[in-house]
Amino acid sequence: MNAPSVETHPLTTLPPATGWSWKKIFFLTLFALTAHLAFVFLLGAKKTAAPRQPTNIPVFRLADRDNELIRLTDPTLFVLPHTKDFAPAGWSLPPDATHSFGYTEPPAFLPLNPEALGAAFQNFMQTNRFELAKLNFKPEPQLALPPPAIAAVLPATSTWQLTGEIAGRKCLNPPALGTEMLNDVLAPSRVQLLVDQAGRVLSTVLLESSGYDAADQKALALARALQFVPAEKLAFGEMIFNWHTVPVSAP
Repeated sequence: MNAPSVETHPLTTLPPATGWSWKKIFFLTLFALTAHLAFVFLLGAKKTAAPRQPTNIPVFRLADRDNELIRLTDPTLFVLPHTKDFAPAGWSLPPDATHSFGYTEPPAFLPLNPEALGAAFQNFMQTNRFELAKLNFKPEPQLALPPPAIAAVLPATSTWQLTGEIAGRKCLNPPALGTEMLNDVLAPSRVQLLVDQAGRVLSTVLLESSGYDAADQKALALARALQFVPAEKLAFGEMIFNWHTVPVSAP
């Protein structure tokens, strides 16, 4: 007799998950935090701590002069000035010093030589000489210098200068500038130069104007007429004209 056949069917769905879901865990965690905060606010009232009474405070007291321990450790109480005569007797012990601590020796007086008083000070004064401050009642002479000559801040005539690569090349015909008859102050005129190997000026360009056209044209003409010593290559540079003006007298 054959056993009954068992038919197998494929699983179309997953078995149900066991345990807590993430929603239960989230709500449980949220509930625990809420309960914790509630307990903190309800039971966490601030209370001022009562100050604790101090105990066993050390108390300092000044020892009395009659204390035997003070007399034993303080050597100044053993020596008192003699009441009858200072010079022959010197210093003596207090009357009760032989009885306070059971001394068996007779009181020993300190000898004192009155002639030796101040000998150390006299020896110090003789071996150390101090210089006295010299009093000078004559005032120190005051030096009288002539007033310094004030040099002119501005030049008396117009000036020029070279900058750039052509500054090191010698100019064969330096121009002589005079003064400009103008009732105003002029700014410097800056002219760019291009000099060839033979020392001739190939190009002049006005970089900055002085504000006066006649001065600028004069600067271009003077720069174009320059002649430099020959060199191995072309050179760029600038020629700056600093103008000196003289006011025109009114008619």
